[in-house]
Amino acid sequence: MLRPTLQLKLGQSLTMTPQLQQAIRLLQLPLLDLSAQIQEALEENVMLEMEDLPDAPKTSAETTAEIETIRAEDSWQSSSIERIQDGGWNGEGRPISEFADESGQSLREHLLWQLELENFSPREALIGEALIDSINDDGYLTDAPEDITDFIAAEAGVSIEEIEQALNKVQRLDPVGIGARSLSECIVLQLRQLESDTPGVELAISMATDFLPSIAAKEYGEIRRALRTSEENFEVALALVKSCNPKPGLAVSPAAPEYVIPDVFVRKIDGRWQVEVSASGIPRLSVNQQYAKLLRGSGDHAVLRTQLQEARWLVRSLEIRNETLMKVATCIVARQREFLEHGDEAMKPLVLRDVAETIGMHESTISRVTTSKYMHTPRGVFEFKYFFSSHLSTVDGEDQSSTSVRAKIRKLIGAENPAKPLSDNKIAALLADEGITVARRTVAKYREALRISSSSERKVRKPK
Repeated sequence: MLRPTLQLKLGQSLTMTPQLQQAIRLLQLPLLDLSAQIQEALEENVMLEMEDLPDAPKTSAETTAEIETIRAEDSWQSSSIERIQDGGWNGEGRPISEFADESGQSLREHLLWQLELENFSPREALIGEALIDSINDDGYLTDAPEDITDFIAAEAGVSIEEIEQALNKVQRLDPVGIGARSLSECIVLQLRQLESDTPGVELAISMATDFLPSIAAKEYGEIRRALRTSEENFEVALALVKSCNPKPGLAVSPAAPEYVIPDVFVRKIDGRWQVEVSASGIPRLSVNQQYAKLLRGSGDHAVLRTQLQEARWLVRSLEIRNETLMKVATCIVARQREFLEHGDEAMKPLVLRDVAETIGMHESTISRVTTSKYMHTPRGVFEFKYFFSSHLSTVDGEDQSSTSVRAKIRKLIGAENPAKPLSDNKIAALLADEGITVARRTVAKYREALRISSSSERKVRKPK
C-alpha cells in the first residue's frame, strides 16, 4: 500500500528577477532613450532623486566590480519577460513589445553583419547569404531549402544537406528564433536557448511542438491531460511559451536615430588610452534617504514600499549598464590601440566571442552593448560595431581584419593611374604581394561596399 511521504530536494534554477530584466532592457538603450526613461521615472517615483552630474566621468581604471547578475542572461537571450506578467503572446501571431534594436540597421544588415563575424566557411557564408535574403521582416524563412539553390550560382553545386547545415548556424544568430520555417519552430528555437535544467523547459518545448493551436484556443485542460502533467508544471511551461516572441525579426528596428551622442570618450593621457563613460544628459540617481527612513519599521504605505524597491532596482541597473559599457569599451580599445594610433589599415580582427571571453559575458550581451552605442575618439565618433571585423589569413600566419583590407583597397585605388585603373584581379595580386590572401570575388565585394566603381567605369579616357 502506498503511503504519502515528504521529500526534500536541493537544486539550482535560473530566475529572471525584475532587476535583471530591467538591467537587460537599459543595457541596450541609446543615451537619448535612456535619458527619457530616467526622466519618466523621476516624475513617477517619489523615492528617486537626482544628484548633480558627476565632476569627472568614471574611467577604466576605476572599473573593478564584477557583473555576475548580467551573466544570467546567457540562458534567456531575446525573450521579453514582461510578457509572462502581462499575459504575453496571445497565440495569434501578434508580437508584443520586445527589446527593440535602435541601431537603424535593417534585419538583413543585422544578420549579414553577424554572418561575417561568425565562424562560417566561405561556402557556408555563400549559402548563409542566400538564406538571409529569404528571411522576411518577421524573421521567418519564406523559401524551402530546395528553392534556395535558385539563388546560388549553379556551378557551386550546393546540396540540400549543406543548406540545412547552414540554416542551423543562421538560426543561432541574433535575434533568437530567426530563420524559423513555422511559428512552432520559432518558439522551440527560443526555448532551446534556455539551460536544459530550467524548470518546465522540456514540457514547454513539447507544448510548442504539438499544441500551439490548442494554446491559442485556451484548451488548457485538454493539453494537461494529453501531456499528463500537473497544473503547477503546466503553468510554468505555459509561461515559458508565452514569453517567446512570435515575430523575432521585428525586434530589429529600421528607424535610424536622429542624433548621435557618444556613450564613452576615449582619450590618450600620459601615453595611455583611457576610457570614460559619458555623463552627458544622464543625471545621477539615488534613493531619497529621508523617505526611506520614514518607512523603516512601518508595515503601512505599500505603494511607497513598492516605489522604494523600484528605485533601488533602477539605480543598480544603471550602475550595471555603466560597468558593462566600461568593460566592453575598455576591451575594444585595448584590442584596437593600433587603429587609434594609425587608422583603418591598422585595425585588428575582432569578433563578439573575443570580447565575451575576455570579460566573461555571453556573446548576446556583447551584441546588445555594441548596438546603438557610440565611442568618441580622436579619429572621430564610431559605433562600437565599427571595431568588429572578420579574420583574413596572411602568408606569415597572422590574421588581418576585413576593415584593414578594405582600407588597403581604398588606398590602392586612390593611388592608381586614372588612365589604367586597377582591376579586381590586379588588386588581389597586389594584396598577395603584401602577404594577404584575398580572392578576386572578395575584392569586388569589398570594393562595392566602399561604393567604388569597377575599373572599366573608373577609367578616364583621353578626349579625341
